[in-house]
Amino acid sequence: MDNEKQIQELLNFFKALSDANRLKIIGLLAQQDLSVEQMAEMLGVSASTVSHHLSRLSKAGLVSARAESYYNIYQLNVERLESLSKELLAKETLPAVTAELDMDAYDQKVVRNYSRPDGSLKSIPTQLKKLQAILRYVVRDFATDVRYSEKEVNQILERYNEDYAQLRRELVDFGFLGREGGGGSYWLINVRPPEIQSFNETPAN
Repeated sequence: MDNEKQIQELLNFFKALSDANRLKIIGLLAQQDLSVEQMAEMLGVSASTVSHHLSRLSKAGLVSARAESYYNIYQLNVERLESLSKELLAKETLPAVTAELDMDAYDQKVVRNYSRPDGSLKSIPTQLKKLQAILRYVVRDFATDVRYSEKEVNQILERYNEDYAQLRRELVDFGFLGREGGGGSYWLINVRPPEIQSFNETPAN
């Protein structure tokens, strides 16, 4: 495996474990194989939320599914989990992984100023550059190749601020999320709009 591919796999692994519900799913699957519906009931969340988290875990190679009757049964890939854990903590790979995971220095400063210890936002900034930094912060909870209902988007965003409607509008307006008209589905847009790219290329004052 070439170094760049290895780093990307480790990044996916690190991000997959950065959510409490995904850690709980791994804990459940470590005990037994389960369907989406069973995990949703155990965790007290919707089946679509579980599917979203399983998508992230599957991308990292940590879970796999098999068809049984009308259900997909998920299982934990224990060997993969152990292998990636060892690679992530290896002296030669850890610096590269942590460097890739670092946010832009300006973003870090803005997030520190506007967030509480639990990660929620004290307020939503009105200044353009600060707002864009906050949007980059919250959009990390959305997975690629997943369609979200407006209710699911709201559930994700209300963890950050009670004014989730404003966050949702800003994410769409700045091109972080795509949206179908008439309250349809939402999805993550991978390519940042030009104004975001030019902002990243300009040192913050």
